[in-house]
Amino acid sequence: MRVLVTGAGGRLGRVVLPRLRDEGWSVRAASRRPRTDPSAEWVVVDLATGEGLPEAVAGVDAVLHLASSPNRGRQTHRVDVLGTRRLVVAAGRAGVRHLGYVSIVGVDRVPIPYYRHKLAAEQVVAAGPVPWTVLRATQFPEFLDGMLRGASRFGPVIGDPAVLAQPVDPGEVAGRLVQRLTAGPLHGIEEYGGPEVIRFDEAVRAWNAARRSRRPLLPVRIPGKVGRALRSGGLVTEATPTGVRTWADHLADTYGGTGAR
Repeated sequence: MRVLVTGAGGRLGRVVLPRLRDEGWSVRAASRRPRTDPSAEWVVVDLATGEGLPEAVAGVDAVLHLASSPNRGRQTHRVDVLGTRRLVVAAGRAGVRHLGYVSIVGVDRVPIPYYRHKLAAEQVVAAGPVPWTVLRATQFPEFLDGMLRGASRFGPVIGDPAVLAQPVDPGEVAGRLVQRLTAGPLHGIEEYGGPEVIRFDEAVRAWNAARRSRRPLLPVRIPGKVGRALRSGGLVTEATPTGVRTWADHLADTYGGTGAR
């Protein structure tokens, strides 16, 4: 069985590829720039223009669509929505039997522009000719870690203490994706989250402790519909199964014994 993976050079793509190979899939990996890797067949695809798509989908049994262009305005629309449409059409013409799409928990509840694009891309996949599965994952711990670094660049950690998050390890999301791909089309949406829901202030306390830092939390309430959605659990899910690696596990792996500030 051969699978085309878009966005194969990204954070999730890098952990998905070896898991697919371990499960016996023959992998064709797509990227916007040329790459070489003896363990996969790399092809160049530009979703914003469609360049390379017909060749990339030719002869594959499934497509795992990970590519995205977050928070880049019109480019996000060109890649995530129009590019997904191009991919779905090309895959249908090539006779692909399963298209798996990775989305985000909360795209239907949190009114931010990037999430609207992801939701529109889900709808493109569901309306297309290829049998499909959508897996919505919660935020990766690396994303939360980077956000805390950005929020503390002027000293205190600035943020809304009541925002809820549910970090999930990308390796566990990769494992779930491979399971779903092997099981065949779901013709529906599955949500997959981390093992625990934590408040922003709890995440900050654990992050400070792991880094041996004393940066205080400067509470700033996020206004409007976005803030209400984030505080009411727009980014979390009660779906099972869940991952097992916690925020504390990520912090221990990242900062354990370093004393980094």
